[in-house]
Amino acid sequence: MKQQKIFPGVILIGFGLYFYLHQSNILIFREFFTWPTLLIIVGVAFLIQGYAGKDYEAILPGTILVGFGIHFHVVNKLTIWPDHIGTFILVIALGFLLRYQKTGAGFYQGVLFMTLSILLLFYDKLGNWLGFVEGTVSVAWKFWPFLLVICGLFIIFFKKK
Repeated sequence: MKQQKIFPGVILIGFGLYFYLHQSNILIFREFFTWPTLLIIVGVAFLIQGYAGKDYEAILPGTILVGFGIHFHVVNKLTIWPDHIGTFILVIALGFLLRYQKTGAGFYQGVLFMTLSILLLFYDKLGNWLGFVEGTVSVAWKFWPFLLVICGLFIIFFKKK
């Protein structure tokens, strides 16, 4: 049974704590008084609504908001954290896969986004790993967006249901 009171309750609690800590000016929380923290609060509210309220469709937006909020907090603090579009696509893939665990829907999209994010995050190393086919990879890399368009058109118009 979906409990619709959970989401607004968690939002009010989260924002209330955020603004209370902001007004209190506690030094250890000072770096968290930014807009990514608000993304995380809203995302956590979606995740709690998704898991505790059994509204499993809320898992995807919750994962995306928490993931993006964490990314924007961490990207300038950790040198190993990638500041790349592949990171955002990876967060979306995780959202689809977490939702799939509860609903059974979205596995295909999750795997597709996960594959795309891995290719985007490691494309610069891909040429080094393949070595002897480096020239072919660089030519193919120029045309991969067209491959995505062709695959999308195939799925829309030709895939049987």
